[in-house]
Amino acid sequence: MASRIGGTLFIAVNGVRLAVKGNWNLNPGRPKREGVVGMDQVHGYKETPQVPSIEGEATVMPDTDVPALLDVREATITAELANGQTGVLREAWQAGDGTYGTEEGNLALRFEGLSMEMNPA
Repeated sequence: MASRIGGTLFIAVNGVRLAVKGNWNLNPGRPKREGVVGMDQVHGYKETPQVPSIEGEATVMPDTDVPALLDVREATITAELANGQTGVLREAWQAGDGTYGTEEGNLALRFEGLSMEMNPA
């Protein structure tokens, strides 16, 4: 039996849904591991923290408060994925450039936060 793994997406900022479009990316903020190489062999790896984030584009509808979205701080951002999983970004802020594309009325957003929980379906 085939399972839905992609497609629909719902993004909410403090409970208010955005009109999302295109591809969104979630980074739960797990440590990034990189190999440490000596002159003789691989010695192991190092870990560095990553900032949890949710990033993508929203359509600017007539009632979209663009300044409020660009000024988001200390927010909870929820992503409901097509496969039934949810990501919850806590104590988040808007960290992107906030580029507003006029051809399709899209607003680029990048939310970063202190922690993200990924919940299975």
